[in-house]
Amino acid sequence: MGAVVAIDALLHQRQVWRGRPAAPPAGAQPTGHAGLDALLPSGGWPEAALSELLIPADGVGELQLLWPTLARLSKAGERVVLVAPPYLPFAPAWQQAGVDLRQLQVVRTGTPRDALWATEQCLRSGSCGAVLCWPLGADDRALRRLQVAAVSGHTLAFATRPLAAASHPSPAALRIAIDAAPAQWRVLKCRGGVAPAQPIPQGAG
Repeated sequence: MGAVVAIDALLHQRQVWRGRPAAPPAGAQPTGHAGLDALLPSGGWPEAALSELLIPADGVGELQLLWPTLARLSKAGERVVLVAPPYLPFAPAWQQAGVDLRQLQVVRTGTPRDALWATEQCLRSGSCGAVLCWPLGADDRALRRLQVAAVSGHTLAFATRPLAAASHPSPAALRIAIDAAPAQWRVLKCRGGVAPAQPIPQGAG
């Protein structure tokens, strides 16, 4: 039988590797999905920036992707604002996902142009942890204004747009395509690194 050596002695002699999980960079905004965070250069959502979720149809998992982040922010007392959502949020589902409904606000607007204006104002205010929008017919100039507003207000901005928009350039710091079959995420663009080639199963991690 080999000799028994006290672990403290080995540590003192630096003969044992003390593995530690990789910590996200300071100021990182984890997505709440470990598989996705591991592939993003910042270890999560790009801070104070616009992220695009590109979907083939409503309800393919876009809210499930965002809920861990929105739950974390709302529990920390951060306001989460939905600007002109296509459907009335189902409160029990949001609550079950861990979102503090007291921090959730819905802004209704009359036109797509009004929605863009409201989104920009919410982002610039600096009083929100995250702002979600569904910009209809937004061009590069409109998206750039949202990106600048997110930087100005130091706020997470999320724009859900049709998957067809992936063929057009965007000023967003991060673009994620959400596929329904198979249920997966594809990172199309990420600031600070090369977009990973492999898709990530929805809910990975």
